[in-house]
Parts: sequence; C-alpha cells; structure tokens
Amino acid sequence: MTIRIIGGGLAGSEAALTAARLGCPVELFEMRRLDPQPCLTPAHQTADFAELVCSNSLKSESPHTAPWLLKQEMRLAGSALLHIADETAVPAGHALAVDRVEFSRRVNQAIATQPLIRVVRQEIASLDAAAATLTIVATGPLTSPALSAQIERLTGAGHLAFFDSISPIVEADSIAMDRVYFAARWDKGGADYINCPMTREEYDRFYDALLAAQPAEARDWENLDYFEGCLPIEVLARRGRDTLRFGPMKPVGLRDPRTGLTPWAVVQLRKENLRADSYNLVGFQNHLNFGEQARVLRLIPGLENARFLRYGQIHRNTYICAPALLDETLRLRPAPWLLFAGQLAGVEGYTESIAMGLLAGIYAAALVRGREPAPVPRATALGSLVHYITHAEPKNFQPANITFDLLQPLEEEIRKKVRDKKERHRLQCERALAAFHAWRQPALHTAP
Repeated sequence: MTIRIIGGGLAGSEAALTAARLGCPVELFEMRRLDPQPCLTPAHQTADFAELVCSNSLKSESPHTAPWLLKQEMRLAGSALLHIADETAVPAGHALAVDRVEFSRRVNQAIATQPLIRVVRQEIASLDAAAATLTIVATGPLTSPALSAQIERLTGAGHLAFFDSISPIVEADSIAMDRVYFAARWDKGGADYINCPMTREEYDRFYDALLAAQPAEARDWENLDYFEGCLPIEVLARRGRDTLRFGPMKPVGLRDPRTGLTPWAVVQLRKENLRADSYNLVGFQNHLNFGEQARVLRLIPGLENARFLRYGQIHRNTYICAPALLDETLRLRPAPWLLFAGQLAGVEGYTESIAMGLLAGIYAAALVRGREPAPVPRATALGSLVHYITHAEPKNFQPANITFDLLQPLEEEIRKKVRDKKERHRLQCERALAAFHAWRQPALHTAP
C-alpha cells in the first residue's frame, strides 16, 4: 500500500523519508512549484522541500534542556531532517542553527534519490478520493483555502488560527563591525552572535521610533490572535518600555569586551549560512511597513547602513483543534485513515514539526504493515508533545513548543529529595531516554 503525504514542508518531508526508510512506497504531494505556472504561498520564497521561512534555528543543544531532549530522541529514531540539520549546522552558540539554503538542498536531494518516494507537484483540494488511501496531512500553517475547507468539513469543527511573524535578514558586509562585538547568546555556547549594544538613550530613541512606526497594512493588528511565543517586536513594545529589554534585547551575560560594561540593551544577529554573508535579527519578527522597518532598524548601532535581504513579514498560521480530533497516534478520530503532522496538528516550532512528521511516518508505516502503531511513551519528550496536543483543554487550545512543563513531573519523593532545578531536569531527561529506548526497537520493527 502506498502512503499519500500532502505537504512538502518540514513535517511532510520527514514523514516521507521516514516511511520510505521503513520500506513503504510514498507519494509526496506539494502544491508549490515554479513551472509551468509559479505557485507559492505568501511566506515561501522557493518551491524547495523543507524551506525554513522564519528563523534558521532549531533551538538549544545544551544538555538536559527540553529542546535537547527532543532532538536526542529524534536522532535515536533516525530522523532524516535532523541528520541533515546536523550536517548543515552553522555556529550559533548553544543552539542548532542551519544554513537554510543548504539544508533545503540536502532535503531535496534525499527525497529525489529515495526510490520509494514519488513526488507530485500538484495541489490537493479534496480528501474524498483518499478515503481508501492512508494519508498524512502535513500542509502546515499555510494550508490552502480549498484544502482547509475540506478538513473543516471532515472534522466538523472550525480551524483555530493565530498570526506568526518573520524576522529580517541583513547582508553581513553592510554591518558596521567597529560598532558591534561577538559574544554568545545570553552567555551560553561559543561567541557566534553579533551583538549590537545600546545605551539607554539609543534604546529610548529606538523604542519611541518603533511605537510610532506604521504597520504593513492599515488595520488593527492589536486585535490579532498572535502566538505568545513569537510576538512581533512592536506588539511586545506596547506592553511597556522595558519589555524588549527583558525579552529579545536582554543584555544578560553580554558584557561589551571593549568597555567592560553591560549595555542597556542588545540586539543579536545570528548567521544565516556557513559563508556568514548574511545574518538574521534574533527575535525581531515584526509586521511593519518595509520602509518603516528600514528606518527603525537602522537606528540599531551597527545597522545604520544595513542592506536588507528580507524584511519582517506576517503570515497566517492554521491548525486543527487536535485535543478534540486526534488520537495518540495522530489519527483523525472521525476519519482514521487520515493522520495529521506538523504545525497543522498543533505544535509550534521547526523541531516540533519535524518530530510530528517523524512519528506520523512511523505510525503510517506500522499501519501499512497491518500492525496497530504503539504510541510513543508519555514520559518521553515526543510523547509529551503528543499528549499535550491530544489532551489539552480544547476550548483554549494553542500550539506549544517542547518545554519541561509538558513532561511528566518526577515522583513526589524525588522532588522532595532533589531541590536543584537542573538536577531535576537531568533526571527527567534520563527517565525519558530510558522510556524512549524501550519503545524504539519494537516501534521501528518493519516486519508484518
């Protein structure tokens, strides 16, 4: 039986490569194309598989953090995209960041050279014809209106939506290097970030200009349902003058080596690629008019003459109400031949989206082999993500990143003995990896 996968983003690409690795034929449908008639989304710039549209970071690699644990489990499960991310990594302190162009190129190559994957450049507007075909829907936050309507009809429930923003990117040789310095992000990892320090006066000038800047469209953006973990800087700024200084512009651990002083605020820039010819402004997602962005962002020390390769943008993110609709193997309860993966299933973040694609590929492969898929254990990071999206309160459901808040807490007697937070996290990671090892071998067994 052929597995049909709709969507060639992070989750869909991972699901396709995973299912094929487990011996299953795959048809991978992607509506983005350049020929014969260009078809792109409002956020994508290419028709490449696994294009990264926002930042280029897959979060922390610091041992015994929640993002590290999730990636460790994914590596153990043989995640193709995480392997490619490791191969295309750029220096980013304690984070795993990738050269986004090379990353997508390697994913394209992996899909093209996998004989069990057949790529179809075609928009899927209906799911009716797939009723007899096991299908993974991984169309992401920019699911087409036609397919969204089909999903809504099948689920019997409306979609939820929030608005997500994209950070600007500048050319490296347009940064005034005499005004900046290299240091780690918040004093963790190597000195891989460019830091643009601000005095109190420079910060106040920037803050006032940001509040006065015009949005990209003449509408009331404050009423939009933004995802709390990815708020535009202008929205954050409206919460108070010091909000940015305690958020994306936090100067903790970023003492300027030239003065020996800690700046009032700092803007950090992270490499976009191994050539280091472009940098993105970390945490500076926004939806200002492009001309206004250039004016305001050039008030940042070192960016006075910045040339922007990409300005900040906003795009709509769509996701289903997973707690009301999905079981613990990502199958749609009203139509169990459908699995959902990626952000459409209710997770937030690159790594989390890849993780759901990985699980969907594993579960679909088991179903093709005539076996009931074994849900990943609740004690693991992967299991904690699935548990959240399938057991959260439906009424107030919002996509989530992986955090220790989602993992099962330690037993009360251990919590009483162990007061140190880092040690507790280490023990949670140890328990999670043990549970994952016990699940992995039978779950990835491909025999019928």
